[in-house]
Amino acid sequence: MSADDTGSVLPQQKFSGNIKEPTLSHKPYECKQCGNCFNRAGILREHVRTHTGEKPYECNHCGKRFTHAASFKYHVRTHTGEKPYQCKLCEKCFISLGNLRTHERTHSGEKPCECKQCGKCFISSSNLRKHERTHTGEKPHKCKQCGKCFNGKGNLQRHGRTHSGEKPFECKQCGKCFTQAGNLKYHVRTHTGEKPYQCKLCGKCFKAKRSLKYHVGTHTGEKPYQCKLCGKCFFSSSNLRTQERTHTGEKQHKCKQCGKCFSGKGNLQRHGRTHSEEKPYKCRRCGKFAQAEHLRTHERTHTGDKPFECKQCGKCFTQAGSLKHHVGTHTGEKPYQCKLCGKCFFSSSNLRTHERTHTGEKQHKCKHCGKCFSAKWNLQRHGRTHSGEKPFECKRCGKCFTQAGNLKYHVRTHTEEKPYQCKLCGKCFKAKRSLLAHCKTRCSEDGGERNISTAVFFELSLDHDNTFSCWICQEELSSQALLLQHYENHMK
Repeated sequence: MSADDTGSVLPQQKFSGNIKEPTLSHKPYECKQCGNCFNRAGILREHVRTHTGEKPYECNHCGKRFTHAASFKYHVRTHTGEKPYQCKLCEKCFISLGNLRTHERTHSGEKPCECKQCGKCFISSSNLRKHERTHTGEKPHKCKQCGKCFNGKGNLQRHGRTHSGEKPFECKQCGKCFTQAGNLKYHVRTHTGEKPYQCKLCGKCFKAKRSLKYHVGTHTGEKPYQCKLCGKCFFSSSNLRTQERTHTGEKQHKCKQCGKCFSGKGNLQRHGRTHSEEKPYKCRRCGKFAQAEHLRTHERTHTGDKPFECKQCGKCFTQAGSLKHHVGTHTGEKPYQCKLCGKCFFSSSNLRTHERTHTGEKQHKCKHCGKCFSAKWNLQRHGRTHSGEKPFECKRCGKCFTQAGNLKYHVRTHTEEKPYQCKLCGKCFKAKRSLLAHCKTRCSEDGGERNISTAVFFELSLDHDNTFSCWICQEELSSQALLLQHYENHMK
């Protein structure tokens, strides 16, 4: 037994087996421990190591040991980058011949491995074996550190890296490391812009296969994963698992920096960027973002794309959450109730912001001036006063604004739209604050000055996030009492 420069082999040990007389099956070498027979002595030798635990092949790069010469050989190529087997159709290269053959079936559509229980077919026997365990519930691969069990060896290996912290897959462009090869492959596409997965229904392209699968569900409406506790259905199994944790209260993903726990791994990863300030998603026109969905939503401010349409009035929105919030204005449904005062809200985020008016909590702090805010979006908006960023551009004249609301108001100078009407005299205004100023001091049914009622005053001052805006200086106040006190300061 020999080894090349990339590894070493321990002294060969004698194998434990009987050599039988040749049989019709030509497998004369029998294992004494389990009775399996083999047609070559070398194969029996390697098989016996699965019983003894012997791993004679050691990698000189990382010290990892292997039972089989072939496994050792393939592993070394993960260090050297050697991929000697090339696909003739797409020129993609592979470490092993077996991987190439499996890949070629993605071109031919061949799925020779069929499940006897449900008839589903797979391109490889390993995928079939893993699938069959979904029927039997078998999870033979157990983590030695935490006891968690898995139905596939690859899943156990990936899980093991959450304990060891190992990230063997490194991006050659930026040096970022990953625990899984698939995550690296997806990350590389953020550099290249490659989107190999295309929707056959609308032509839209995606970086990840799971994103395409999720997107196709928006066309078909199919949601095959149902929660057994509440009956709610989801596009993906991962979304279902996250939903199930909202019932159990389980939050297994813990932030190592601040101890905050999350029900989903993706939520933890997104949260982690608030500590690292990492912004891996870059807008090609103006800046960087910490989350992919924030980038997608932001890009629509440039393209004008509003894919989420209200079925009742036809109004379109850039975000699904905005549409959901809008639909509540038709139905009047406000499912989120404050436990302290009983007030109800369209969304959970609005409820959380409102609850801070009771606690006085302002957890979002500006790093430049130290000013604190109760809502994250208020901090983001405030941050632009320091950075000078004006991401909202008027398509008619090119003028830019720091806030979407200011752009909306400006556009009305082009369209001459005046959506806010005085109920007493019928006069219309471009902005709510202009109507408030008009009602507060100038308007009455007989044309004289008057004071509006306190109830109308508060109604006109209330913003969508349940804070109160001063119509003189646009400062936001968290309660009616603070708003009144604030106005008194103006009058002094």
